[in-house]
Amino acid sequence: MNERVLRRDKRRPAITALGGGHGLSATLSALRHLTDTITAVVTVADDGGSSGRLRDELQVLPPGDLRMALAALCDDTKWGRTWRDVLQHRFSSLGPLDQHAVGNLLIAGVWELLDDTVAGLDLVGQLLGARGRVLPMSLEPVRIEAEVHRADGRHRIVRGQSAVARTADPIERVRLVPGEPAECPEAVQAVLEADWVVLGPGSWYTSVLPHLLVPVLREALLSTTARIVVTLNIEPEEAGETAGMRAHEHLGVLRRHAPDLRLEAVVVDPSAVEDPDRLDALCQAMGARLLVRQVRRSNGSARHDPLRLAAALRDITEDVPGDAPSPAPPTPDDEPVAG
Repeated sequence: MNERVLRRDKRRPAITALGGGHGLSATLSALRHLTDTITAVVTVADDGGSSGRLRDELQVLPPGDLRMALAALCDDTKWGRTWRDVLQHRFSSLGPLDQHAVGNLLIAGVWELLDDTVAGLDLVGQLLGARGRVLPMSLEPVRIEAEVHRADGRHRIVRGQSAVARTADPIERVRLVPGEPAECPEAVQAVLEADWVVLGPGSWYTSVLPHLLVPVLREALLSTTARIVVTLNIEPEEAGETAGMRAHEHLGVLRRHAPDLRLEAVVVDPSAVEDPDRLDALCQAMGARLLVRQVRRSNGSARHDPLRLAAALRDITEDVPGDAPSPAPPTPDDEPVAG
């Protein structure tokens, strides 16, 4: 990776990013250009694939999203890149190890040895030379349930992250089971002590919103002095939980689930804006300024480019009342930067 750093004259901010999966990885890959004080707070609702199998067999948190966050924060040296690849490697066999990620097994093994979730993640982070800390949003695995509206007008409940992610029926609300899961104190502290908090991008109902459904973590998000930024997705899903949802509808869902949440800014790629007036009105209602900036990769994929997203977030974090004007952000290379 081209390690051009967006330099700051002031102290590098403490930034806490909330999410899961590829969306959170994109945010972390961008934030590592801005600061070394990064905390990732990761959803723990996954019930499919390797993570779901380990969750059920070992009665542990699903490690997959935690693994992806650690991989995104690996040190950009030969050591760090090698361990990133080891973490992400999946076995291919005809036996029970098929499609298990090495990193999932490593994390689960460390947890079993240390009997301490946070200490285990910190130890793996030290092994990888991670430029930041990875924490779960809850110390117990949770299940996601969604209330959906069927085509015949009836309502039904969809249970489990995998099922919610695949549902073709419009989702009205989501909730966690248990409703008051044990919060991770270190994650709550990271939100309260941050200068900035970043929500999104990612699977909206299954990766972003769950953080607002953990009561103590939600209260921290409502009471923190940190400024909160929301990064919206590049494109709506073709099928699944947010199929066809436009940018302003994503923000509307966030407001419906957390009406008291105040935002500092919303970042969105121009290709994702279909109704700018409605999006701008929602931003204003939530106290946010809207930053429409090209943040997608130049190859046309629906993923965020780390340098472009870093430049947008840098402009937001530096352009606050009382701050001196910022130098112009660098222009990313034409080729996308791998996260």
